[in-house]
Amino acid sequence: SAYGIGLADATAMREQSVEEQLDAACRERVERLCAALADRTREALRADGVPDSAITTRARILLRYAETDAALPVDLDTEAAMAEAFAAAHRARFGFTMDKPVVVETVSVEATGATGATDATGTADATDGSAPATATDPHDAPPPPADTVDLYAEGRWQRAPLHRRADLQVGATVTGPAIVAEDDATTVVDPGWQAEATSTGHLVLTRSTPRPERTAVGTRVDPVLLEVFNSLFMSIAEQMGVRLENTAHSVNIKERLDFSCALFDAEGNLIANAPHIPVHLGSMGESIKEVLRRNEGTLRPGDVYAVNDPYHGGTHLP
Repeated sequence: SAYGIGLADATAMREQSVEEQLDAACRERVERLCAALADRTREALRADGVPDSAITTRARILLRYAETDAALPVDLDTEAAMAEAFAAAHRARFGFTMDKPVVVETVSVEATGATGATDATGTADATDGSAPATATDPHDAPPPPADTVDLYAEGRWQRAPLHRRADLQVGATVTGPAIVAEDDATTVVDPGWQAEATSTGHLVLTRSTPRPERTAVGTRVDPVLLEVFNSLFMSIAEQMGVRLENTAHSVNIKERLDFSCALFDAEGNLIANAPHIPVHLGSMGESIKEVLRRNEGTLRPGDVYAVNDPYHGGTHLP
């Protein structure tokens, strides 16, 4: 929201391409670039009215292996420390490291100007020198409501208290059904829920009564559950592709993305496929069914099968 944007910290970022192999000379140049970019980011925030005392900067160096395009950020440090941090990040992201020179692709510096926060009453917190809001015992009764209004909840209209956000001190709780109103937002606290004003200016909603038991999933079509499982299975197929792309050494896989991933049931019927290469997806089902037919009763978790039979879904040699 516009209000949230107004409360957010101000930031400025400046970047510059380097494209040099990481060595002692490059490290010195990178440090000079970081200092120059930090000055430029500070100037940008000062122009927006942010005082120097509220500005912090962070330099990030984007490194990659020579002849690759996967750059990863590390903090500015010694040459050896940056190379070590990059190797660790590459291993964590892709599952391997490479015996190639490390290249400094880009230097990036971001400056942040802290704007402070507000407490539950909407007043500035101690970051700007003002006194914090008075805390209340969470077990104390909430302040009396400003009004009582009609609220539609649980399938019917009912009377509910209307609380002003400015009246809620830190620790104050409101039990639903209720409404909490402020100048720029209205929060509905449903029956069975409770809202608590926190010292960080948040209104945290938690369930105060157990959720009623529901009928177990059966054969009855539930459009909500159908969409949930549809997204779940599609996400599995998409994440398979992401993991394959990240861990692959082959240029065909990592850069050309010449692969496809899909999820099938125990009979080889398609459940979900990621939006990859259509020619693979069209023939993959036949390959899966043939593997199941030839290996019935012997399949075990972790088994891997390679298929290139053109009569059973194979498209070309791997």
